[in-house]
Amino acid sequence: MKKLTISFILSLMVTVVGFAQVDRSQFPKAGPAPVIKIGEAETFTLDNGLKVFVVENDKLPRVSFTLVFERDPIMEGDKAGMTGFVGEMLTAGTTNRTKDEFDEEVDFIGASIGASSTSVSASSLKKHQEKVLDLMTDVLFNPVFPEEELDKLKKQAITALATSKDEPNAISSRLSNAMVYGKDHPYGEVNTEQTLKNVTVDDIKLYYETFFKPNIAYLAIVGDMSKAEAEKIVKAHFSDWKQGEVPSYIYPEPAPADQNMVALVDRSSSVQTVINVAQPINLTVGDEDYISSRVLNQVLGGGSSSRLFMNLREDKGYTYGAYSSLSPDKLVGRFSANASVRTEVTDSAVVEFIYEINRLVEEGVTQEELDKAKANLAGSFGRSLESPATIANFALNIERYDLPKDYYETYLQKMNELTVEDINKTAKDLINPGKLYITAVGNGAEIKDKLAQFGEVKMYDNMGFPAKEMEAVDADMTSEKVIEAYISAIGGLEKASAIKAAKLEMEAEVMGTQLTIALIHDDANMRFAQKTIVGGNVMQTSVIKDGKGVASVQGQSMDMTDEQLDAAKLGTYFLPELHFETMGYSLELDGIKDVEGTPAYKVIVTTPLGSTVTNYYDVESGLKIKNENPVSGDTFYSDYEEKSGVLIPMTQTIKSAMIPVPLEAKITNLEINPELSESDFN
Repeated sequence: MKKLTISFILSLMVTVVGFAQVDRSQFPKAGPAPVIKIGEAETFTLDNGLKVFVVENDKLPRVSFTLVFERDPIMEGDKAGMTGFVGEMLTAGTTNRTKDEFDEEVDFIGASIGASSTSVSASSLKKHQEKVLDLMTDVLFNPVFPEEELDKLKKQAITALATSKDEPNAISSRLSNAMVYGKDHPYGEVNTEQTLKNVTVDDIKLYYETFFKPNIAYLAIVGDMSKAEAEKIVKAHFSDWKQGEVPSYIYPEPAPADQNMVALVDRSSSVQTVINVAQPINLTVGDEDYISSRVLNQVLGGGSSSRLFMNLREDKGYTYGAYSSLSPDKLVGRFSANASVRTEVTDSAVVEFIYEINRLVEEGVTQEELDKAKANLAGSFGRSLESPATIANFALNIERYDLPKDYYETYLQKMNELTVEDINKTAKDLINPGKLYITAVGNGAEIKDKLAQFGEVKMYDNMGFPAKEMEAVDADMTSEKVIEAYISAIGGLEKASAIKAAKLEMEAEVMGTQLTIALIHDDANMRFAQKTIVGGNVMQTSVIKDGKGVASVQGQSMDMTDEQLDAAKLGTYFLPELHFETMGYSLELDGIKDVEGTPAYKVIVTTPLGSTVTNYYDVESGLKIKNENPVSGDTFYSDYEEKSGVLIPMTQTIKSAMIPVPLEAKITNLEINPELSESDFN
């Protein structure tokens, strides 16, 4: 035992001494890149041109089939949005099965089947492969494209589009695409309500008949299946598929800006600015710059240790995260860097974006950054090989991009051989810091002038189209005159002032759930009560009276702070414009703005404690058409009707980050000057 103890102590001392001699301040020298043995996909081609890739993996008794169509991007024009319906329409029923029957059969075997405008996929347990292939090919060869399904999909798409019009990141994406690619390019065009409404079943059928051809298709099979078995079942299910001529398209190549350009969407209710700095680049998978571009982007904005992240978040504290991408594409690649930052640091953040992009191109990367980036990317690459689907994707890429057969087997070797000089050359080849499209979505009144230092600021709407040129405000027009015009438009001061109180109920529907909003306005006594009812249950209430406010959510009550009460009072009055002066609110006329195609005076209303809302009044009619509230979101007013001699908006459409889709609330019951009691405000 003593010998064992001494031996143990000696061995421990040797270990400790050896550990102490390691210089931990230096990174260990990189060894040679490992030789990656990637399981090869076996291939064969049917007489009709269908190319098949088989990746056998018998670790689990499952099999998946993915059919991909390699077509050129297409301009959809006045049918923009059509391709987004194709997948759902394919799985909406066949000549052999209704949609319900199809879904039931898929569920019964625990399978999954999906489709898009360029793919059809299916997966199941091995024992159900014949059944799932029967279902998959039924979708592929026998769709019926029911009219009622398209009607439903169009309604859903129009609702989603309405939501996206007030979602800053969606607006930013449309704006950046419009700048980088242009509206005459497939990557730059956008869906509108009208283009979605224009889509017909015949359009879907024509697309299907034109592009769903085997001679432009690849079928990847991954799972418990050998090549021999795959040949047998693929021939049985796909050999009768007729090939056909598929059109190809050529588009003008998007070019970088002549000089840095700034595009701005004014979203007054924003407390953050979504910034995107982008330009088109010449980069496809397999280019000589492709692998080095992965390393380059990792250094600039590929993660939490990248330059952009460390600068804008860790050092400056402008944002939760800043990232970049160098995206390859067969048509045109794209460089992009983005972040959401606080409104007040918008210009400072853009300065840092441009600084880091310039520094990357002019000064390049360091050896330490290169080594770290390689290590991160090598780890990600290695982990991706754990999925058999990765092998199938590699095989597809080799075919689609005409890559060398050993491209992915030697991927890490090629990356490991890259030098600092190689990465710096790629930066200069791909990125031009003086020809950037800088886009911003945020509070235009706060950031427009600050952005002018980076180039001429051009205004755009929330769909990425140039904002309509608004006429200048007359020199003698003031915010007070706008309010006077509004009061005159709704019926005049005498009739409007005669409304001392109002009771109303509004009905709305949110994703199939009925919602009732009951409001009581006692303008004469500065009292207000609101109740939200869902499914017969009171979910939320708020009461303001005697200079105090109480809000309750599902029975939990809370007194409003002075600041909350100050902001809430803006909505206390039935006709708030009548009380702006007596409440001590200040008004600022901020020009004429485009509100969904209507020129409107923009009036910023500020309370004594600094709470603000922004109202928009139709230049022509004088009526209020929109309210922007930093807390509750945007409200659009429409369907004005005369009640007691005063025009009242009977429909309010609310768009807010707090609700998943726009809420259209219609007044179903309205009482003017009703009898009110104390119980109404308990």
